[in-house]
Amino acid sequence: MDEISLVRQWRVPSSLPAAKLAGAVLLVALGLLFADGDPVRLAVAALAAAALAGWAVRDLIAPVRLAVNSAGLTVIRGFAGRRLLPWSAIEAINVDRRPRLGLTSEVLEIDAGESLHLFSRYDLGTTPEEVAATLRAARRA
Repeated sequence: MDEISLVRQWRVPSSLPAAKLAGAVLLVALGLLFADGDPVRLAVAALAAAALAGWAVRDLIAPVRLAVNSAGLTVIRGFAGRRLLPWSAIEAINVDRRPRLGLTSEVLEIDAGESLHLFSRYDLGTTPEEVAATLRAARRA
């Protein structure tokens, strides 16, 4: 594999932050509609909307959740920071599958010894299995 083919990144699908922001607006509208003069109901709706909007802002500020190059993996850290994990620090790359409510969820697990990094389909924009296969191939190269 040449150097150019080793550079790859995975990001949050662009429709996801838009859906989260629309959900925040909907929560505020429902809070106003059903508050009936109760400030607690309105405050709870506003707090939930603010949390959802903050989550959407994170997706807009730092859409790239995982990147790979010849030096290793770059993962998101904290709200919008980045952390480089050299290949030597990565102990395992696995996909965890669990049945839940009749559906199977998949999560990409990157074990870096002292830290475990988890990514869902919504973090990567594709299936965790595809990303795991790409990362394993890049690691061998």
